[in-house]
Amino acid sequence: MLSYTTRRLLMLIPVLLGMSIIVFSIIHAIPGDPARTILGEKATPEALAQLREDLGLNNPWYIQYWSYLSDILQGDIGTSLRTKVPIAQEIWPYLAATFELTFVSMIIAVFFGVNIGIFAAWKQNSWIDYGSMLLALVGVSMPVFWLGLMEQWIFAQKLQWLPSIGRFDAKMGFESITGFYVLDSLIQGDWQRLWDIVKHLILPGIALGTIPMAIIARITRSSMLEVMRSDYIRTARAKGLHDFWVIYKHALKNALIPVLTVIGLQTGLLLGGAVLTETIFGWPGIGQYIYNAISYRDYPVIQSGILVIATLFVFINLIVDLLYAYIDPRIHYK
Repeated sequence: MLSYTTRRLLMLIPVLLGMSIIVFSIIHAIPGDPARTILGEKATPEALAQLREDLGLNNPWYIQYWSYLSDILQGDIGTSLRTKVPIAQEIWPYLAATFELTFVSMIIAVFFGVNIGIFAAWKQNSWIDYGSMLLALVGVSMPVFWLGLMEQWIFAQKLQWLPSIGRFDAKMGFESITGFYVLDSLIQGDWQRLWDIVKHLILPGIALGTIPMAIIARITRSSMLEVMRSDYIRTARAKGLHDFWVIYKHALKNALIPVLTVIGLQTGLLLGGAVLTETIFGWPGIGQYIYNAISYRDYPVIQSGILVIATLFVFINLIVDLLYAYIDPRIHYK
């Protein structure tokens, strides 16, 4: 296991190197002048030329890339052209906000997706099975922005049960410690603030988690049907075990292997693809951070932001691979 983990970690080097080259090439192909974006349309040609020189934009692309890569190897992921703040210092609050939202979304997706898939397989060819798969089909087909807007209209505007935007009620004031607001409110023992933060998480969490939930439900159903036709399941039933114990104690563990793969992929996709949900709900996450950077042609922020997400995606998949051995002892890593 240790040698396998080491090999996978070493494989990160060419993957991230290739990712950095692709991102660097695509971003520098975007039309627009960062110097003019920073100084504005009324900037003089002399000021624009001086800023381009200061930023190194006049250098050939390979020198710019080597400078960027050298800084990363020294632990410096760059400085924002717009705010002049080191990205490593600036990115964490946005990253923590996306982590928190993604975690809640995946909790919703896994809990409901796995159980819907189990019930559909358990009651195969019944109205529960057909209804569950129809619900999953609707969930996977529903655009996230439309679902988010409908949630805001129904639960925030009409019923006024939940807030429509933001991470917390700004009128109450809040001082963050870790960047994870739920954890911060628990540390501070502020239950009123905790409830306020949880309420702000519900609508964007459901919007972001609906598509993964639908995919997980469909994969779980297929996997469960295959496992439940196995001999050891028939043996368990022949012993007189209740269906609940047969499914949750014997069948579910083996059925979870393909589901785990989907969970890992979906978690990585949500980390990088939450920009629509974050925009609709005014959520200050990494998607919003990179989107704003694209608007300002803030190349270092775009490059570093995407590289951070790619790194997280690879690490999540590594964790999923390692979990296979725990779930299925038949899997051995050499």
